[in-house]
Amino acid sequence: MHRRNFLLGSAATLVAANDQPLAIQVGSRTAAGFYSGEEWDKPFLYPIKTVSGKVLSRGWPLEPREGDSKDHVWHRGFWYGHGSISGADFWREQGRDKTARLINKASPRAGRGRVAVDLAMTPPSGKPIGSMRQEFQFADHGNLRMLDAVITIHADAGQSLVFGDSDDGGFAFRLCEAFREDKGARLRNSEGHEGTKEIWGKPALWVDYSAMVDGVRAGVAMFDHPANLRHPTRWHARGYGLNAANPFALKSFTKDPAADGGYTLPAGDKLVLRYRTVIYEGSPDIGKLYAEYARR
Repeated sequence: MHRRNFLLGSAATLVAANDQPLAIQVGSRTAAGFYSGEEWDKPFLYPIKTVSGKVLSRGWPLEPREGDSKDHVWHRGFWYGHGSISGADFWREQGRDKTARLINKASPRAGRGRVAVDLAMTPPSGKPIGSMRQEFQFADHGNLRMLDAVITIHADAGQSLVFGDSDDGGFAFRLCEAFREDKGARLRNSEGHEGTKEIWGKPALWVDYSAMVDGVRAGVAMFDHPANLRHPTRWHARGYGLNAANPFALKSFTKDPAADGGYTLPAGDKLVLRYRTVIYEGSPDIGKLYAEYARR
């Protein structure tokens, strides 16, 4: 049985600014904006900020800052997608004639400490192949900001959903240039490995990125819930500030031609994926924080 694992902390509310985006406030602080709707091919949360207000996400393309890299226009804050679902690309954004979209079925719903949106999984042909519900909740605890994400994928369009073996996919974040490994950022996982060459494509309970930002050590750690498919997941962890928890890649990660990380969700079934991210300043005990999450 799947469990809901929202963390209750400081009350969070959401405020609409001209209908787009929804401003997510934790207490008196704005944690992020929730972007969805016609302008975007998939929803995302932006920016990624610490409790004190330090912005850790890349600004480009929404709010370009000097020195921002300009690769992968679809890397914005936190988001979910996959590069091949029944042959459609729900990860890259290459124009509406090539890219599948996660289209709002209704306006996002906000409540105490959470936002949820129901989405039609729509390939370029325009006929939905399934649906997806995305739920997010923020809570602040001291200098830790926690985001719980629940992604529920429904094969409810009369057909199975086939997740292809692709390293481009998962629940993801993109950080600013300070988090580049070649600029001194630290990338590590729960298995004691460090650096993108050691952690990319490897299974782990969590992956943590940290760097010096405005003279302070700050970072983002992402946790894979024990109830998730193929736990511990593998990670699309890149040295330029991208990280994604991705259970649907094996050949892509291992380069073994006989391997297959694909997965078929039968018609009428659903798949629930749960993740937590911890946005922090300082040097918290990531292993201890993961153990607390895993018990929920």
